[in-house]
Amino acid sequence: MTLRNRLLDKRGALAVLSILSLGFALALPNTASPDTLDKIKKSGKTTVGTEAAFPPFEFVQNGKIVGYGKDILDVIVADLGVQLEQLDLPYQGIFPGLLASKFDFIATTLMISDTDSKRVAFTMPIAEGSSSILKRKGDARINKVDDLNGKVVGAQLGTPSERLLRDMSAKYKAEGKPGFELKLFTSGPEGFLALGNSQIDAVVSLLPTLKALAVKQPNTYEVVGRVFDKQDYLAWATRPDDKPLRDYLSTRIKALRDSGKLYAMQDKWFGFRMEVPDSSIPAGGN
Repeated sequence: MTLRNRLLDKRGALAVLSILSLGFALALPNTASPDTLDKIKKSGKTTVGTEAAFPPFEFVQNGKIVGYGKDILDVIVADLGVQLEQLDLPYQGIFPGLLASKFDFIATTLMISDTDSKRVAFTMPIAEGSSSILKRKGDARINKVDDLNGKVVGAQLGTPSERLLRDMSAKYKAEGKPGFELKLFTSGPEGFLALGNSQIDAVVSLLPTLKALAVKQPNTYEVVGRVFDKQDYLAWATRPDDKPLRDYLSTRIKALRDSGKLYAMQDKWFGFRMEVPDSSIPAGGN
């Protein structure tokens, strides 16, 4: 056999082996997606994403992240027996960071919504999160949601409150009403400050935060009430394929609720209690 023929035979054999190897690999079950909960336990560390600019849920005090959510997180991390690395991020980077696997899960205040439940897996709720209206103390012009027509209304950029206000204003305008001017802020406290300084007429945000703010500064702010009659809820989130981690977090939150510790945390940070259901995931969500 010539050298050329021997080389051709060898190439042919290698091609056959490559095809067989490919077929074997395709026949194997897909194990490429790691179990994040298992990874956390094995590594002894978890990294979470938080927007620490939304008191009293999560905020920075004396250089450390504190708040209602942080108290819950500390209990869960202690139960896991791992070290915690908590990243303080702007709200606008929370979902992209999670989906890009920059951290293990989101431990910050998220409203459970139809839109977001299709891209992340929400945990059991940690508190009520109904969209509500905040005004300056004694402003007789605003007493219900329809009074926002023709007003300047603030919301946090990229939140369900922004989406809600855009939809509401468009609806009002379609009905021949003035709608309202929407002012967006990078963080919640920026909007509250603008309201207190009379730069805007009202803020739409989450009920517990607004009530806690009004209790803390009763001469400056007043809660008008929920935008709608229905109650919405707040939770944390994992990536959609991290159901074991999501279920673990939910189990620990439920244990805190059932023991009464979750309500004690609410007393500490809000001064009032919010009933927390086992689940509030919209139909079709993760």
